[in-house]
Amino acid sequence: MEKLCKGLKVIHGLSAVTPWPASVTPMTAESDGTHGFWPAGFSSGAVSAAIKYEQRKDLMLLVADGPASAAALFTLNLCCAAPVMLSREHLQRSSSSVRAIICNSGNANAATGKTGMDDAMAMAEAVARELSFKPEEVLVASTGVIGQLMPMERVLGGISALPPTLQSDSGIDAAQAIMTTDTFPKFFTLELQLSGGTVRLSGIAKGSGMICPNMATMLAILATDASIAPELLQQALKLANRHSFNGITVDGDTSTNDMVSIFASGKGFEITDDSNDFILFCNALEALMTFLAKLIVIDGEGATKLVGITVEGALDDREAELAARTIAQSSLVKTAIHGEDANWGRVIAAAGRSGAHFNQEELGLYFNDLCILKPGFIADYSETAASEIMAKDSYTITLRLGNGPGRATVWTCDLSKEYVDINGSYRS
Repeated sequence: MEKLCKGLKVIHGLSAVTPWPASVTPMTAESDGTHGFWPAGFSSGAVSAAIKYEQRKDLMLLVADGPASAAALFTLNLCCAAPVMLSREHLQRSSSSVRAIICNSGNANAATGKTGMDDAMAMAEAVARELSFKPEEVLVASTGVIGQLMPMERVLGGISALPPTLQSDSGIDAAQAIMTTDTFPKFFTLELQLSGGTVRLSGIAKGSGMICPNMATMLAILATDASIAPELLQQALKLANRHSFNGITVDGDTSTNDMVSIFASGKGFEITDDSNDFILFCNALEALMTFLAKLIVIDGEGATKLVGITVEGALDDREAELAARTIAQSSLVKTAIHGEDANWGRVIAAAGRSGAHFNQEELGLYFNDLCILKPGFIADYSETAASEIMAKDSYTITLRLGNGPGRATVWTCDLSKEYVDINGSYRS
């Protein structure tokens, strides 16, 4: 209950200051009392299977009541987990029409060889038997410790207990069931007004450590009642991912299990690629994913601050992203953020090794609206004002490289002693 209360406070607080697109109506984090958390055509359930911890929900199932369009992005880590490989295969075999996704926490089922693949397949087959689906219509996701075999007797027992728990009016249990070192569940839902009606977008996510995506975050599961073709849904997901889950970092490590998936039930308004509605849908999807991504950074292991690193004036967006990501991942920058030290030298040093091209004499640096560094290395600023900004829970650091059109933002957090404590004993 303490984690949930903290989560609701963080979620509502962030929602209140988020610049949502004009066509979007953010809903309360819980059910709105009418439609439930999930869009029409979906239900979820969660149980405790004692995969790693006793008396804690660690297994969840999201189910569509009919064939759903599906799209997903997966980790680029070559040491990818068995569920990643199986889900890729199932998306191809099912022609991107999926009925369910089963997800566990506590065990990553990564680096487990043929046994791990057999176990992932057994999870899909068990769900298929319980709900009369085909196994290839079930995606599988896992998160937790790497290199340990799944306790399959407990997992399969948990799967058999899931169907009676399915409901549409809450995503909270599902969000809690996929947590590992997260300190609160991450979930949100919104409505989007299109030319011919309203559609809903909802999502849950998890992530706290091993966050430096090359496609997604550790895990995110999204759903919509829009009627949209799988190939168009994949396009929307890829576009929305670039500046959301792909624009965050906690510690510079890309997980073996990263996966973001989205399912469309087709119960609502139809979206085609030749209408303005598709653009509105992409914008809304990016807004939801960015919101969930920020929750992950806020909840970074040992994190106390959320900081947006923006690079402007680069030769192009790619160069801006190179600089922004390098700054955001710099341990020296992150420890300076934690220590509330306006050490601008660390910021420009990180940019200088990023691979981005610029003239160092033209650099300009801002913390929020406070100019820290002017072109020509003029650092004439109030240290008191800088300290006041850095004492905040959230702020922005903006580095201007020159006068080019390139711009990018990466969200990061501070690096604290607690991060070392958490990860020094993660297997326990």
